[in-house]
Amino acid sequence: MPRLDQLLSSLGYCSRREARDWIEDGRVEVAGAIADDAGKKVSPADVRVDGEPLDHPDGLLLLLHKPLGRVCSHELREGPSVYDLLPERWRRRNPGVTSIGRLDKDTSGLLLLTDQTALVHRLTSPKHKVPKVYRATVDRDLSPELVPLFASGTLRLEDEDEDQPCAPAELKLLSPREAELTLTEGRYHQVRRMFAATGSTVLTLHRACFGDLELGDLPPGQWRELPVNHFGG
Repeated sequence: MPRLDQLLSSLGYCSRREARDWIEDGRVEVAGAIADDAGKKVSPADVRVDGEPLDHPDGLLLLLHKPLGRVCSHELREGPSVYDLLPERWRRRNPGVTSIGRLDKDTSGLLLLTDQTALVHRLTSPKHKVPKVYRATVDRDLSPELVPLFASGTLRLEDEDEDQPCAPAELKLLSPREAELTLTEGRYHQVRRMFAATGSTVLTLHRACFGDLELGDLPPGQWRELPVNHFGG
Protein backbone atom coordinates (compact mmCIF):
# COMPACT_ATOMS: atom_id res chain seq x y z
CA MET A 1 0.00 0.00 0.00
CA PRO A 2 1.25 3.55 -0.72
CA ARG A 3 2.03 6.25 1.81
CA LEU A 4 -0.79 8.77 2.20
CA ASP A 5 1.28 11.75 1.01
CA GLN A 6 2.64 9.75 -1.93
CA LEU A 7 -0.86 8.67 -2.92
CA LEU A 8 -2.25 12.22 -2.93
CA SER A 9 0.72 13.45 -4.94
CA SER A 10 0.54 10.67 -7.54
CA LEU A 11 -3.16 11.38 -8.14
CA GLY A 12 -2.48 15.06 -8.77
CA TYR A 13 -4.06 16.51 -5.65
CA CYS A 14 -0.98 18.25 -4.26
CA SER A 15 2.74 17.83 -3.65
CA ARG A 16 3.90 15.52 -0.87
CA ARG A 17 4.86 18.57 1.17
CA GLU A 18 1.44 20.14 0.62
CA ALA A 19 -0.19 16.87 1.67
CA ARG A 20 1.12 17.39 5.19
CA ASP A 21 -0.58 20.81 5.28
CA TRP A 22 -3.84 19.30 4.02
CA ILE A 23 -3.66 16.70 6.78
CA GLU A 24 -2.97 19.34 9.44
CA ASP A 25 -5.99 21.28 8.16
CA GLY A 26 -8.21 18.22 8.59
CA ARG A 27 -9.04 17.90 4.90
CA VAL A 28 -8.05 14.22 4.64
CA GLU A 29 -9.80 11.22 6.21
CA VAL A 30 -8.70 7.59 6.36
CA ALA A 31 -11.28 4.92 7.16
CA GLY A 32 -13.68 7.55 8.51
CA ALA A 33 -11.20 9.27 10.84
CA ILE A 34 -9.27 12.51 10.34
CA ALA A 35 -5.80 11.59 9.08
CA ASP A 36 -2.86 12.51 11.30
CA ASP A 37 0.14 10.83 9.64
CA ALA A 38 1.30 11.68 6.10
CA GLY A 39 3.55 8.63 6.05
CA LYS A 40 0.88 6.11 6.96
CA LYS A 41 0.34 3.24 4.49
CA VAL A 42 -3.25 3.41 3.29
CA SER A 43 -5.71 1.73 0.97
CA PRO A 44 -6.93 4.25 -1.64
CA ALA A 45 -10.51 3.06 -1.10
CA ASP A 46 -10.34 4.25 2.52
CA VAL A 47 -9.21 7.81 1.75
CA ARG A 48 -11.45 10.86 1.45
CA VAL A 49 -10.38 14.40 0.55
CA ASP A 50 -12.79 17.16 1.58
CA GLY A 51 -15.33 14.42 2.16
CA GLU A 52 -15.05 12.99 -1.37
CA PRO A 53 -13.57 9.64 -2.50
CA LEU A 54 -10.28 9.79 -4.40
CA ASP A 55 -10.46 10.65 -8.09
CA HIS A 56 -9.78 7.51 -10.18
CA PRO A 57 -7.31 5.88 -7.78
CA ASP A 58 -7.06 2.80 -10.03
CA GLY A 59 -6.02 4.82 -13.07
CA LEU A 60 -7.46 6.74 -15.99
CA LEU A 61 -8.50 5.54 -19.43
CA LEU A 62 -10.23 8.16 -21.59
CA LEU A 63 -11.70 8.09 -25.08
CA LEU A 64 -11.22 11.58 -26.51
CA HIS A 65 -12.65 13.04 -29.71
CA LYS A 66 -9.51 14.85 -30.79
CA PRO A 67 -10.27 18.09 -32.63
CA LEU A 68 -8.16 19.46 -35.46
CA GLY A 69 -5.34 21.78 -34.45
CA ARG A 70 -4.33 19.91 -31.29
CA VAL A 71 -1.06 18.01 -30.88
CA CYS A 72 -0.40 14.86 -28.84
CA SER A 73 2.57 16.37 -27.06
CA HIS A 74 3.44 17.81 -23.66
CA GLU A 75 5.88 20.26 -25.28
CA LEU A 76 4.45 23.78 -25.07
CA ARG A 77 6.41 24.92 -28.13
CA GLU A 78 4.48 22.49 -30.35
CA GLY A 79 1.19 24.32 -29.89
CA PRO A 80 -2.22 23.65 -28.32
CA SER A 81 -2.27 20.15 -26.83
CA VAL A 82 -4.92 17.51 -26.31
CA TYR A 83 -3.87 17.47 -22.64
CA ASP A 84 -5.00 21.08 -22.22
CA LEU A 85 -8.56 19.76 -22.62
CA LEU A 86 -8.32 17.73 -19.40
CA PRO A 87 -8.92 18.85 -15.80
CA GLU A 88 -5.81 20.27 -14.17
CA ARG A 89 -5.65 17.54 -11.52
CA TRP A 90 -5.48 14.84 -14.19
CA ARG A 91 -2.60 16.67 -15.87
CA ARG A 92 -0.63 16.51 -12.59
CA ARG A 93 -0.92 12.74 -12.13
CA ASN A 94 2.25 10.64 -11.84
CA PRO A 95 2.71 8.61 -13.97
CA GLY A 96 1.42 11.28 -16.33
CA VAL A 97 -1.47 10.96 -18.72
CA THR A 98 -0.29 10.20 -22.25
CA SER A 99 -1.83 9.11 -25.55
CA ILE A 100 -1.92 5.53 -26.81
CA GLY A 101 -0.38 6.22 -30.19
CA ARG A 102 -0.69 9.65 -31.74
CA LEU A 103 -2.80 11.62 -34.16
CA ASP A 104 -1.07 14.54 -35.85
CA LYS A 105 -2.25 18.14 -35.65
CA ASP A 106 -4.22 17.88 -38.90
CA THR A 107 -5.96 14.61 -37.98
CA SER A 108 -9.15 14.38 -35.93
CA GLY A 109 -10.94 11.51 -34.29
CA LEU A 110 -10.68 8.82 -31.67
CA LEU A 111 -7.71 9.08 -29.33
CA LEU A 112 -7.13 7.10 -26.15
CA LEU A 113 -5.46 8.74 -23.15
CA THR A 114 -4.23 6.94 -20.05
CA ASP A 115 -1.81 7.04 -17.13
CA GLN A 116 -1.32 3.27 -17.34
CA THR A 117 2.16 2.85 -18.82
CA ALA A 118 1.85 -0.90 -19.33
CA LEU A 119 -1.36 -0.40 -21.33
CA VAL A 120 0.35 2.12 -23.63
CA HIS A 121 3.17 -0.35 -24.36
CA ARG A 122 0.77 -3.24 -24.91
CA LEU A 123 -1.62 -1.46 -27.29
CA THR A 124 1.14 0.17 -29.33
CA SER A 125 3.12 -3.06 -29.67
CA PRO A 126 3.14 -4.45 -33.23
CA LYS A 127 2.28 -7.85 -31.73
CA HIS A 128 -1.09 -6.66 -30.42
CA LYS A 129 -2.46 -5.71 -33.88
CA VAL A 130 -5.34 -3.51 -32.76
CA PRO A 131 -7.43 -2.58 -35.83
CA LYS A 132 -7.79 1.17 -36.36
CA VAL A 133 -10.22 2.65 -38.89
CA TYR A 134 -9.49 5.94 -40.69
CA ARG A 135 -11.57 7.97 -43.12
CA ALA A 136 -9.60 9.98 -45.64
CA THR A 137 -10.35 12.36 -48.48
CA VAL A 138 -7.69 12.82 -51.16
CA ASP A 139 -6.87 15.17 -53.99
CA ARG A 140 -7.60 12.84 -56.91
CA ASP A 141 -9.87 9.97 -57.87
CA LEU A 142 -8.94 6.65 -56.31
CA SER A 143 -8.53 3.62 -58.55
CA PRO A 144 -10.31 0.38 -57.59
CA GLU A 145 -6.93 -1.29 -58.16
CA LEU A 146 -5.78 0.19 -54.84
CA VAL A 147 -8.05 -2.18 -52.92
CA PRO A 148 -6.09 -5.36 -53.74
CA LEU A 149 -2.80 -3.44 -53.56
CA PHE A 150 -3.43 -2.28 -50.00
CA ALA A 151 -4.60 -5.80 -49.05
CA SER A 152 -1.58 -7.52 -50.60
CA GLY A 153 0.97 -6.65 -47.94
CA THR A 154 3.43 -5.55 -50.62
CA LEU A 155 3.00 -1.77 -50.56
CA ARG A 156 6.21 0.02 -49.60
CA LEU A 157 6.26 3.54 -48.24
CA GLU A 158 8.32 6.26 -49.83
CA ASP A 159 11.50 7.14 -47.91
CA GLU A 160 10.83 4.15 -45.65
CA ASP A 161 13.94 3.15 -43.72
CA GLU A 162 12.55 -0.27 -42.89
CA ASP A 163 12.80 -3.12 -45.33
CA GLN A 164 9.36 -4.49 -44.53
CA PRO A 165 6.36 -3.45 -46.66
CA CYS A 166 3.13 -2.41 -44.99
CA ALA A 167 1.03 -5.13 -43.43
CA PRO A 168 -2.16 -6.00 -45.33
CA ALA A 169 -4.78 -3.26 -44.90
CA GLU A 170 -8.46 -3.13 -45.82
CA LEU A 171 -9.40 -0.27 -48.14
CA LYS A 172 -13.01 0.63 -48.89
CA LEU A 173 -13.76 3.24 -51.53
CA LEU A 174 -16.66 5.37 -50.31
CA SER A 175 -16.68 7.84 -53.22
CA PRO A 176 -14.22 8.75 -56.00
CA ARG A 177 -12.04 10.71 -53.55
CA GLU A 178 -13.04 9.33 -50.17
CA ALA A 179 -11.97 6.05 -48.57
CA GLU A 180 -12.01 4.10 -45.33
CA LEU A 181 -8.79 2.36 -44.36
CA THR A 182 -8.36 -0.25 -41.62
CA LEU A 183 -4.81 -0.77 -40.32
CA THR A 184 -3.33 -3.11 -37.72
CA GLU A 185 0.02 -1.35 -37.47
CA GLY A 186 0.96 2.22 -36.65
CA ARG A 187 3.95 3.60 -38.51
CA TYR A 188 4.70 7.30 -38.52
CA HIS A 189 2.05 9.16 -40.58
CA GLN A 190 1.23 5.80 -42.14
CA VAL A 191 -2.13 6.59 -43.73
CA ARG A 192 -0.85 9.74 -45.42
CA ARG A 193 2.28 7.95 -46.61
CA MET A 194 0.39 4.94 -47.97
CA PHE A 195 -1.75 7.17 -50.13
CA ALA A 196 1.30 9.25 -51.10
CA ALA A 197 3.04 6.08 -52.26
CA THR A 198 0.16 5.55 -54.72
CA GLY A 199 0.13 9.14 -55.99
CA SER A 200 -2.52 10.78 -53.80
CA THR A 201 -2.32 13.52 -51.18
CA VAL A 202 -4.55 13.21 -48.13
CA LEU A 203 -6.60 16.37 -47.61
CA THR A 204 -8.58 15.35 -44.51
CA LEU A 205 -8.05 12.46 -42.12
CA HIS A 206 -10.24 11.21 -39.26
CA ARG A 207 -9.86 8.14 -37.05
CA ALA A 208 -13.28 6.61 -36.51
CA CYS A 209 -12.48 3.44 -34.54
CA PHE A 210 -9.83 1.94 -32.29
CA GLY A 211 -10.38 -1.76 -31.71
CA ASP A 212 -14.01 -2.15 -30.63
CA LEU A 213 -14.32 1.52 -29.65
CA GLU A 214 -16.18 4.17 -31.65
CA LEU A 215 -16.77 7.88 -31.07
CA GLY A 216 -20.54 7.71 -31.39
CA ASP A 217 -22.03 11.18 -30.89
CA LEU A 218 -19.15 12.43 -28.73
CA PRO A 219 -18.44 16.07 -29.74
CA PRO A 220 -14.92 17.24 -30.69
CA GLY A 221 -12.88 18.19 -27.64
CA GLN A 222 -14.95 16.00 -25.29
CA TRP A 223 -14.10 12.65 -23.72
CA ARG A 224 -15.77 9.77 -22.00
CA GLU A 225 -14.26 7.60 -19.30
CA LEU A 226 -13.60 3.90 -19.84
CA PRO A 227 -12.84 1.15 -17.31
CA VAL A 228 -9.08 0.82 -17.02
CA ASN A 229 -9.48 -2.90 -17.67
CA HIS A 230 -11.42 -2.37 -20.91
CA PHE A 231 -8.70 -4.16 -22.89
CA GLY A 232 -8.24 -6.88 -20.29
CA GLY A 233 -5.39 -7.43 -17.88
